[in-house]
Parts: sequence; C-alpha cells; structure tokens
Amino acid sequence: MDYFPIFYNLKGQDCLVIGAGEIAARKIELLMRAGAKITVIAEKIGSAVMRLQETHALKINETVFTPGDLRQYKLIVSATDDETTNKLVAETANGQGVPVNVVDNPSLSSFIFPAIVDRSPIVIAISSGGSAPVLARLLRAKIETVIPPAYGKLAALAEKFRDKVKQHIKIAPQRRIFWEHVFQGNIAEQVLIGNEHQAGVLLDQTLTGFCGATPSAEVYLIGAGPGAPDLLTFRALRLLQQADVVVYDRLVSPEILDLARRDAEKIYVGKQRRNHALPQVSINQLLADLALSGKRVARLKGGDPFIFGRGGEEIETLLEQGVSFQVVPGITAASGCASYAGIPLTHREHAQSCVFVTGHLKNDSVNLNWKQLALPNQTVVIYMGLLGLEQICHALIVHGSPKELPVALVQQGTTENQKVITGTLETLPALINAQNIKPPTIIIIGTVVSLHGKLKWFAN
Repeated sequence: MDYFPIFYNLKGQDCLVIGAGEIAARKIELLMRAGAKITVIAEKIGSAVMRLQETHALKINETVFTPGDLRQYKLIVSATDDETTNKLVAETANGQGVPVNVVDNPSLSSFIFPAIVDRSPIVIAISSGGSAPVLARLLRAKIETVIPPAYGKLAALAEKFRDKVKQHIKIAPQRRIFWEHVFQGNIAEQVLIGNEHQAGVLLDQTLTGFCGATPSAEVYLIGAGPGAPDLLTFRALRLLQQADVVVYDRLVSPEILDLARRDAEKIYVGKQRRNHALPQVSINQLLADLALSGKRVARLKGGDPFIFGRGGEEIETLLEQGVSFQVVPGITAASGCASYAGIPLTHREHAQSCVFVTGHLKNDSVNLNWKQLALPNQTVVIYMGLLGLEQICHALIVHGSPKELPVALVQQGTTENQKVITGTLETLPALINAQNIKPPTIIIIGTVVSLHGKLKWFAN
C-alpha cells in the first residue's frame, strides 16, 4: 500500500491551517469535527473562514507564514495557492517530524485527507493515495448508500455493553461469536429501526443466556473459484470472514486470503507435483482436529471443492469424527477460465456435451478413456494437464481426433495475469514449449475453441 491508514485522535490537540480560502475552510470543518483546537494563519481571511470563526473558537492570525509558526502543533495543513509557501511549510514540518498535508500536492504531504463516511463512532476512510480523488469520492457515495446512519448508534450500543460483555464472557473467541450474533440478528435490527431501548433489553437477555457457551465449531469447505476475488459467492465471503482458522491450498490467490479476518490463523497445505506441504490424509485430520478444538475453520480450495478438489474425502473424515460442516460451491476453473477466455463450453453448432477430466501424470503417463474423449461434438476440459500435454494431444490423434482439432491453454484464468494460447492437437505442444507457462492452467479441446478470437472479451 502507498499510504498506511491510521486514525488520529485530535481531541483538544493544537492544529495549524495555513491559508483561509474555501479549501482551507473545508479542511477546518473536518478538523473541528474531530475536536481539534485550530489556529489559522493567512494574510487575507475568506468569508467561509470568517463564518466558522463566528460559530467556533478559531484562533486567526492575519500575517505571513514563517517557519517559527509551526511550534507546538500536532498536525499542519497548508491550503494556500502559493507554491513557495506550501513548499516551505512542508519542509519545515517534515524537519520537525510534524504530520503535514499540502492540499492537492501529495508529493509535499506526509499524510493525505481521505474521503470519509462518518457514522461515528464508526468512521470509514477511502483514499486513492492522491492519484484519483474523484474516484475515492464516488466510492464514498456508494458506501453512504449501503450503510445507514443508525450504524453509529449500533456501535454506541456495543460500546455501552463492552465492559459488561467482557466481564461475563472471559474467553476472547466466545466474545467474538457473541458480538457476531448481536450484529447480525434482531438486536441490530431493533437499532436500525430506531428502537434502541428494546435493543438494549434484548442484548442484556442474550448476554445472560450466552454465559458459559462454547464456540460453535464447524468447518466451511469453500470453493474459492478460479482466482479473481470478486467471483466468490456472498456466502463464501461471509463464512471466510468469521472463521478463526483458514486452511488454504496453492491455487487460492493472496487477494482472496486478504478477505479473511486479520487475526485469523492461516495454514498452507498446498500441493505441487512431488512437493506436498501436507499429505491429503493429514489435511483431512487437521480439519477435524482444528474443529474439535473449538475452532471455526474455513477450508479454501481453488475452483469448486467437489470438482477435482478432493472435498469429498475431507468431509468423509469430518462425518466419521462428528464434526459439523458446510460446503460452499465455487466457480470451477473450467467454467471460469472458459468464460474469461471467450470459449463457450457448449454451443449448439459445436458441442452438445462437456467432459471434465484430470491430466495428472501417474508413473509419468496419462491414462484416460481416450476413445470416449475422442468423440466428436463435445468439449473436453483437462485439469492439471500441462506436463502431460504432448501425450494428451498425441493420444487423442491416435484414437481418431483430427490433428487440426482446436485446443486452448488458459494460464491463471480470470486474473490480470491470464494468458490464452490457442492451436491444434498437432501444433499446441510446440507452441507451449516455446513459452514460459506455469500452473495453474486449464486445457480446453474442441471446435468451441475456434470461437475464442471472436468472443474474447476480457482485456487483461
């Protein structure tokens, strides 16, 4: 990240604003809402700042700025249209280690003002790092529409009960589950409709009934999709954000992992050819052990957990050991990568069926039902087929597929690193060998691949 987001307590703190025009007035209003004591230095005081002085205790010095004016201040804003003055303010403030913002000049600023959604005590700050302030403002407008003002009252209610909840529920994971119940149920709804008294009564009753409760241990078997984080389902996102532990494989992108709770434990169990971080049997038992210890476990698997994801094996172990679980389907790699490559898996004029197979090498060979896969009018999607691509293409030709049958290889589909290489059963292996292709990849075989040039839409 270009800027580290931080919330600064300015209540009763001395802050300095240099300049007194319309822009300075807007910054002064923000600082006043944070409870700051504000001094303004400017040769000429604009009407907007004068109005603020009439209603707030601003200290105004009608003078030229000098470096000596910066003493004792906790935060400084330079909002003048004089480049020399702005640069002098920035150099002096940085030399004294005082946070400084030069309006509309990120290069001179040690901090920048974000777009703010104020639902105090809930405050949301949005920043583009100064590169696109209009975009940040538009995002703020979107967030304003989906977070009602009453969320501030909900946070205030939580603050009122915070110590009481801490006294009654000693174990931190149990407290987290209690508050999740409060914020996602009828108590929150009562606040949002304006019935804060009833919400308080219900919260008290819920707390009494919750005492001594144990965490609701469960495993969430979540399909993380083909790579793009915005292809997660709503349920997947909700469960991921409430999990205490995240167990993930190598096909789960860092962007999806970032959607988990910051304090969640993350355990990598990815597998690569001849390099398994943890054998599958051990992964199965790990999930059960974590849940039996009282954890809520998100098991993140690339694509869909029931399509070459060995999800069935994992929940068999959970069932045997009496562990509660949920399965959240994901967009499988075949569907996601084909869609982003502009290759329909079925098409009235090309393919009336679609077959998913794994091209995983066993004893350095690929053993599949070649006769079935070589049938016409179908699409064949091969998972984990990169290393065996040459054998796959050769075997299909031997079993009757035409050498000119179109084939596509999609690398890191649905992400900004997506790469699509097309050829035929005869030509694709040589095309792939000439490029630095790395998993994850998917191979699509069939005449539907001929539509790629016409239907490709994803510009990466």
